[in-house]
Amino acid sequence: MPLPILADSPLRPTDALRRLIGLRWLSLGGMLTTIVAVPWLLDIPLPARPLLDIWLALALFNGASQFRARRLNEVRGIELFLQLAVDLLGWSAFLYFTGGATNPLISLLLPLVAIGAATLSAPWAWLLAVLAVAAYSTLWEFNEQLDIYDSGLAVHWHLAGMWLTFALSAGVIVWYVVRMTAAIRLRDQALSEAREARLRNERIVALGNLAAGAAHELGTPLGTMAIVAGELARNPQLDDDIRADAELLREQIAHCKTILGGLTLRAGSLRAEGGKTLPADTWLQGITERWRRLRPHVPLTVRCDCGRPAPALIADATLEQALHNLINNAADACPGGVEFDAMVTEDALVVRVLDRGPGMPDTLQPHAGRQPLDSRSEGLGIGLLLAFGAVERCAGQIRFAPRPGGGTEATLTLPLSALRP
Repeated sequence: MPLPILADSPLRPTDALRRLIGLRWLSLGGMLTTIVAVPWLLDIPLPARPLLDIWLALALFNGASQFRARRLNEVRGIELFLQLAVDLLGWSAFLYFTGGATNPLISLLLPLVAIGAATLSAPWAWLLAVLAVAAYSTLWEFNEQLDIYDSGLAVHWHLAGMWLTFALSAGVIVWYVVRMTAAIRLRDQALSEAREARLRNERIVALGNLAAGAAHELGTPLGTMAIVAGELARNPQLDDDIRADAELLREQIAHCKTILGGLTLRAGSLRAEGGKTLPADTWLQGITERWRRLRPHVPLTVRCDCGRPAPALIADATLEQALHNLINNAADACPGGVEFDAMVTEDALVVRVLDRGPGMPDTLQPHAGRQPLDSRSEGLGIGLLLAFGAVERCAGQIRFAPRPGGGTEATLTLPLSALRP
């Protein structure tokens, strides 16, 4: 069983491994600089052969780790601990040949402990800290002292090493903490979006249950209304205008019964039409024609450019309802007329619904699609919440923008990959 070394880490193990490999290259650069620069700048002889062997061994290990990390989809937690332990061993060996605990570079063991505390779970982080303290204690007693003939030069070397240690430690800690903080922010944002999506889906499920119950309860009164409207339409004693209105009322009641019957069949189904495929232009024209029959008094201008031939799409009833809701909101905001533009790009279906209403208030835009809005005067209601839910299930998006000259432009974008059979 893999050890849960990263249970509390905000980073994925694979990301943490890649960052650790990149950090080790920086560490190797500092080690090589020390081997080359100290004899030249401070006139302090170093045992170049064993130090270069240590450097080469770490470089080969890091190259192999980088090669392996490119082919890994999942990293076991213990691997990160072993990676940090190798760094600790390599630097301890380097310090053994350069004065042990008297070398100011020994403080570079501390960033390794800091990285372990930020990356590993608590038990393994404490184990790494214990190993670092043990290494420090061992180097206090066992080491090879450097041959420094001038005490003033020794002080200068020690101060220079302290400065270098401070600079490297500050850089490593800032780099790693900044990256970790960014990962935490991304994680928190993802959790917040997932929480909002779950709450929105719960509302949609509750609305679906209410819709199914309403369909069952409203069947009887709609049937009675249809009978009464039919009798009025056939009554010869009424004038022609009243009988025409009664006939229109009967047609609208029939549409209501059809819709309620569809709600009962579609409740809980994502692809509610059982996988039926239609050309994109035929599907969109059918949606707009059905909407015209429901609201014949609102002019709807339709422009559809889906190519020749139009791609075949799955006739998703939830998306059809989403488009109905967008057109309804536009019609509520602007009863004088609504425009419906649709086009197919290389990888998406793009639908724009435009109106000349008062526009969406700035205070409502952040909440659009996140929660029900009660501002029916602006053409927004529960339908917008349902529309967002249906579109997001297909990996699409809805965007609202002010329309030049006044009004609102709602743009619905759906990837064709989610709509193709």
